[in-house]
Order: sequence, then structure tokens, then C-alpha cells
Amino acid sequence: MFNTEDLYEVVIFSIGDTKAGTKMGKLQLKNTQDESLLNCILWEETLNRFDSKVFRTGNIVRIVSATFNEKFNNCLVSALELVEEAKLGLESKQIEQYYTKLQNYINKIKDEKLRTFVGDLFAKHEKEFKIMPAAKLMHHNYIGGLLVHTVECAEFAELNMSHFKYTLNEDEVYAACLLHDFGKLFEYTIDTETGLIDYAPNFREDWISHSQYGFSVCMTAGFKMVAKMIAAHHGRAEWGAIIDLNEKDLEPELYVIHFIDNLSAKFGRINTKLI
Repeated sequence: MFNTEDLYEVVIFSIGDTKAGTKMGKLQLKNTQDESLLNCILWEETLNRFDSKVFRTGNIVRIVSATFNEKFNNCLVSALELVEEAKLGLESKQIEQYYTKLQNYINKIKDEKLRTFVGDLFAKHEKEFKIMPAAKLMHHNYIGGLLVHTVECAEFAELNMSHFKYTLNEDEVYAACLLHDFGKLFEYTIDTETGLIDYAPNFREDWISHSQYGFSVCMTAGFKMVAKMIAAHHGRAEWGAIIDLNEKDLEPELYVIHFIDNLSAKFGRINTKLI
């Protein structure tokens, strides 16, 4: 049953076009008491009454007026109140702290050619990398989220590599951790004023996915194993992997980045409330 005193956390928000050519907002909310999900629609006239920052992931809102379905899990919102704003993401001091950690992991790469290759990529795109999210929804979806996720992956690798009986090339593992999501620089956009994340409109014209970007730049530079680890990091073809880990006779290295990436995505800092 709907209660105007209930508070909801914004999970995801997007704007699309209706068949009539008008704008329509899709908003998913999570009840802060029982964590049930509520899917909402906002017509263009309603959207025009709000500042877009209201819909930032992690915001706490109250539904003032809405029409619900019988199960109260879908509604048409006509009035919404912002109760508490979520953080936009990392503060500048935090960004610099994480970027210093990232630089330290680049310096752990002993192979000079590979270290230079990785370092040059980050130096060229440092400004964008420091603010980019790691995803629109699934994990680390805030300013600086990609930086946090990348450092977490390198940290997980450092903690675990010495425990593997199979000898890994640490240089290649660190490089793959640092570059596996590098293509997200071009896949996403983030509004640094509102914190809203969207897909870059032209990315798909040139690339299939961020994995393909990472795979391509590493293969072109001659770092084939790093490229293959990046190609496999999504695990399954239906999840976006170029190399499906269900295939037979794969090198053990190909599984490493997938599991490390998954650990960070599942258990890392999901949103700004946990920073």
C-alpha cells in the first residue's frame, strides 16, 4: 500500500521518447524500509517541473502524488520531493589519493615497454579517467567510480597472485587489471553537475564494447596475453565477453581478470553512500 511518508532511494533513471514524439522518464526506486523495487514513469510535463539532479542515483526521495497499479510495484508519478541528495562521487582529495595508488600499480610493471604503454594511456586521458563512472547502474556508478574500480582490481590481484600455484606473469595481470575497463572512458558520459550517467551517443558507431576497445589497443601494441585477458573479463559471450570462458583449453590467465573484476563489481563500493 502506498504511503506518502515512505522514503525511496533512486536506483536508475533514464529518458526516452514515446511513439508520440514526447519525452518519457523511467525511474526505478528502492523502498528504504523493505528494499522492494518500484518502477515509475514520468511524462514530459512532469519531467519539466524537476531539476535533473533529483534523479541522481542514491538520492532519497518521497513520492507526493502518483497513480499505482494493483500490486503497487509500478506507478505513474506526478509529484516527487527530494529529501536527501547523494554525493556526486569522489571529492578531489580522494581522486588524487586513488590516482596515486593507480600510478603505484603502473610502476609495479617491470617490463619497460609494457609499463610505458600503460602509463602513456593514462597520462593521455588522466583528466577524463579521474571523473568517469565504471557503469551506469551495476557498480561504481558515480564520479571517480572507474578509478576506484580499477584500483580495487589491482589491489585484489596483488593480494591473491602469490597464493596461486600456477605462476602468473604479474606484469600482464597488473596491466590487464588497469586496462580492462579503459574503454569506458568513451562508452559513458557523466554530468559533473548532476551526477547523471548516460551512454556516449557515438561510441557504438566505432566500437562494439569497451572490452573490444581494450582488446584492440593491446593487440595493436603487441601485448597479446593482456589483450586476451581483457577479452575474457566478462566471462560469457552473452555478458559481452569476446572470449567465452566456457571454451575448452583456455590459458589459466584468462580466468583471473574475470574473477577479480567480478569481486570488485559485486563487493566494491557500489554507490556514494559507501565511499
